[in-house]
Amino acid sequence: MQLDSELKPGPSGSFDIAVNGKTVWKKQTVAFPTEKEVIDAVSKELGR
Repeated sequence: MQLDSELKPGPSGSFDIAVNGKTVWKKQTVAFPTEKEVIDAVSKELGR
């Protein structure tokens, strides 16, 4: 599966991951999500 993505700069190193405008991950700690956590969050929103 291939997805298009877009990086938009935000303040203070924070970021959100959104699918079709719906936020599926918010960085709320110092740690970044693992690749698996990102894939799982996006897959869940896409129903896969």
